[in-house]
Amino acid sequence: MVVQADDAVFRPVRAGNPFEETVERLLQAIKLGVVVPGDRLPPERELAARLNVSRVTLREAIHALTEAGYVESRRGRYGGTFVNEQLPKPRRTTAKRLARDLADGLDDALTLRSVLETGAAETAASRELSSGERDHLERCLADTSAARLADYRRLDSRLHLAIAEVTGSPSLTSAMADVRMRLNELLDAIPLLERNIQHSNQQHTAIVDAILAGDPEAARQAMQEHLSGTAVLLHGFLA
Repeated sequence: MVVQADDAVFRPVRAGNPFEETVERLLQAIKLGVVVPGDRLPPERELAARLNVSRVTLREAIHALTEAGYVESRRGRYGGTFVNEQLPKPRRTTAKRLARDLADGLDDALTLRSVLETGAAETAASRELSSGERDHLERCLADTSAARLADYRRLDSRLHLAIAEVTGSPSLTSAMADVRMRLNELLDAIPLLERNIQHSNQQHTAIVDAILAGDPEAARQAMQEHLSGTAVLLHGFLA
């Protein structure tokens, strides 16, 4: 059974900072492509129950994201809260400033990503995937390969999250969502390079092919090679 990414993202928030964590969960869903531009968020009552927050807290979080330009509310029979077709552009932090703020955080983030994502690829390839899971991976791969530059980061994130989904582990999918948000903050500080995107798409294909072929070692190696390329770029721009 595929672990739905929205279940991993819309999980109960921890006590202490319900408003802030609700905003974080909603941003995760949008920035990782779990809900895409034009999509409607789950109904308010359902979403508040899934996040384990009051409807007042949820409304406050949605209001904050409305003011920030991520969502809009529509009234009427087909109303609800919808993700805006045009999302705010990521705020570009200068590489020099981010490197200073990170200290040892870059290596820490890359190590965590390597452990999670190589393990996810290997585990996914070890499972007997259903036809729905296989279609899900292939669809996410096709979307990423055909992505416009402006959409690439989001669809790339969605593909990596899809690999975690088909491991069948809700905990791993949640952890992947968290580390991907952390990684995207780093990636947003460096330019998107056309040649690197082409190479990444080739590597994505190798990873998914290995998973679909049921070859855990090849899936792990292909993912490690892919992650190493990203790590080299991040070190080059930020270290």
